[in-house]
Amino acid sequence: MNAIIKNGTFGTAASPVVFIVDDDRSVREALSALFRSVGLRVELFGSALEFLDGRRGDAPGCLVLDVRLPGLSGLDFQTQLAASGIHLPIIFMTGHGDIPMSVRAMKAGAVDFLAKPFREQDMLDAVAAAIECDARRRRDSEALSTLKAMLSSLTPREREVLEHVTSGLMNKQIAAMLGLSEITVKIHRGNLMRKMGARSLADLVRKAEALGIGAPSLVTMISQAQS
Repeated sequence: MNAIIKNGTFGTAASPVVFIVDDDRSVREALSALFRSVGLRVELFGSALEFLDGRRGDAPGCLVLDVRLPGLSGLDFQTQLAASGIHLPIIFMTGHGDIPMSVRAMKAGAVDFLAKPFREQDMLDAVAAAIECDARRRRDSEALSTLKAMLSSLTPREREVLEHVTSGLMNKQIAAMLGLSEITVKIHRGNLMRKMGARSLADLVRKAEALGIGAPSLVTMISQAQS
């Protein structure tokens, strides 16, 4: 959380935002004051529909969601968000919670489930964890997009060589399979290593695995051989 929290407050560089959905205005305002006191941006909504109609931007954030809402309940709203591809981490809060309800929420991916009244620090801790989770997801998504762009820069032949290399085959074996000379395979291999930004075979295999290419077990084999 250090990248987001500085000196006990949330740093402004990442501009994280907390979305609060609760039909009780006093609760929304109290939470807003709490989050703003540590440097967070806050957006307030009285219902799930209001949230869906609002603009969310592209900053790391989380959703603080009341279980009991007018119309669509918080738990059903969680299901709808997931089905819609909205992946904001959720912190549930309720004054009428029970164990089955909390289990359902957590199994569906909620970060926390807080019973009212809750300690302010417990809420802040939950929000910090949720924002870090969202920031990490965004970093991973951006990294994967970069890898996909690198992969798309490969020629069809380089892509073939990549698949064989990351499956554990030697240059001589790849040459025989593709009907090429070994020196040609080496050239293709060097080009794809450069285009993929791979520092080593192990690095190339990790990147290929992230893209769903090659044999996942090879990563472990190479790591063990280098240790």
